[in-house]
Amino acid sequence: MNRDETGGNWKQFKGKVKEKWGKLTDDDMTVIEGKRDQLVGKIQERYGYAKDEAEKEVSTWETQNKDYRW
Repeated sequence: MNRDETGGNWKQFKGKVKEKWGKLTDDDMTVIEGKRDQLVGKIQERYGYAKDEAEKEVSTWETQNKDYRW
């Protein structure tokens, strides 16, 4: 599995993503569909973060959720 797509793991962690970033909508989650770059982009859009800030948030989240594989 490559870093850009999560495959089956996405369904398991979708709830964790929404827990962390509550402003993401169900439509956002459909667009993201396990793609890391889409997650970063939607976090930027919903929270008004710069790209590097959104990347840092996702990296921190990944570290805290090591069972999750992109």
